Amino acid sequence: MASHSDDILLEITPQVLLKAYACGLFPMAESAEDDTLFWIEPELRGILPLNHFHLPKRLKRTLRSDKFEIRVDTDFKGVIDGCAGSGPDRPQTWINSEIRRLYGALFEQGYCHTVEAWHDGELAGGLYGISLNGVFFGESMFTRVTDASKICLTHLVARLIAGSYRLLDTQFLTEHLARFGTIEISRDIYSDLLDDALREEGDFFALPPQVTGEEVIAVLDKVTSDRL
Repeated sequence: MASHSDDILLEITPQVLLKAYACGLFPMAESAEDDTLFWIEPELRGILPLNHFHLPKRLKRTLRSDKFEIRVDTDFKGVIDGCAGSGPDRPQTWINSEIRRLYGALFEQGYCHTVEAWHDGELAGGLYGISLNGVFFGESMFTRVTDASKICLTHLVARLIAGSYRLLDTQFLTEHLARFGTIEISRDIYSDLLDDALREEGDFFALPPQVTGEEVIAVLDKVTSDRL
């Protein structure tokens, strides 16, 4: 269960936001209509171990088919608009104007990245998050076409593995993320993993911006074989 680490509302700059991430904090808003933010530091943190990513067989077939064209960092506004939209399992959103401002600035500075699934020339799904040294902090994802966000997540994991990242932070554990191997760890264990990962230097573009499903599978299969 998340707790407010500080009820004092302060102006947050992109630089302050990066420092907060490095300390294990991230911001949220009560609603899209509320312009204020507060810090969150969950007692239990969701992480997706990169060497234990689970790719369901059906999704692997979709991945191999290249049904979606996957792009990186081409439409930040489209992705955050999609993540801010409501859906059957998400009647309301916490992405407010401050979130848009801060992450938009970090996108321009190269710290925030998007992975986008395009289908028939339209943005079908995507995700965004913050890259800091050897850590990727996943923020939000959305889908408009079946499997679009799942394919984006799979591409993200392969990209992080190829780029020698040490930690994929999902903030919370959800039923959806659990299917891919996401687990919960304590705040103390997370802090140790975060400190270790921040000492490393990940390369988000170790893979080119556009790769095929087969190339993604090759990266994931290598991690699996190395683990055996």
